[in-house]
Amino acid sequence: MKLLVTETRLHLREWPLLFFTIGLPLGLLIVLGLSIPFFTEAGAGGERYVDAQWPSMMVLLALLTLACSVLPATLSTYREQGVLRRMSTTPVGPARMLGVQLLINLGIGVVTTALLIVAGAAVFGSAPPRQLAWFVLVFLLGTAALLAMGLVIASLAPNAKVAPGIGSAVMFPLMFLAGMWVPRDVMPDVLRTISDYSVAGPFAAALRDTWAGHPPQVLHLVVVTAGLVVFGGLAVRLFRWE
Repeated sequence: MKLLVTETRLHLREWPLLFFTIGLPLGLLIVLGLSIPFFTEAGAGGERYVDAQWPSMMVLLALLTLACSVLPATLSTYREQGVLRRMSTTPVGPARMLGVQLLINLGIGVVTTALLIVAGAAVFGSAPPRQLAWFVLVFLLGTAALLAMGLVIASLAPNAKVAPGIGSAVMFPLMFLAGMWVPRDVMPDVLRTISDYSVAGPFAAALRDTWAGHPPQVLHLVVVTAGLVVFGGLAVRLFRWE
């Protein structure tokens, strides 16, 4: 608990990065939602783009930023500075440091998601996720899978300067495959198939479905869970304390 409090204080000192992680998706939700007319126009089924699709994309953006940028940079810096190696000589051990970093990033993701839900309701009158229990399950599974991916990035990065570059090279293709710029529904069949197995694509689709009041598809849950197992296993195998 003391380690968690200390690391939380250190994260709060890096307030520009924290503000960017939380403020960017929140700002995009509001600014683009108010600026682009079709975002607030009801579709054939009566659902607006700002009701489920766009908020779920912003949740994914926040989580990808944490997983591909914030977490790898922090752990790479700690490894480069010898923090993790020195922790291994204490009763605390480096594994607790790793667990604390995961908890902090999960907490930031939860706060950002809650703010997106509140902002959507306040600005656009959007309802919160209608399948709340499914939404929470999908959120936890997807966040864990993305953070495990972040641990792999931190393992592969030779130093703290390279970690953000590797993270960006992973993050932006995943955002595209998830439908951030081109909706998955209009993607070519080959690209949509790749998206279906990209972890980020099924995660975003499951968030959107549960937000709109539908249970997630079994395939999406299976792919996200498989991503957690695969990347979690790689993180355990590849992660270096020094």
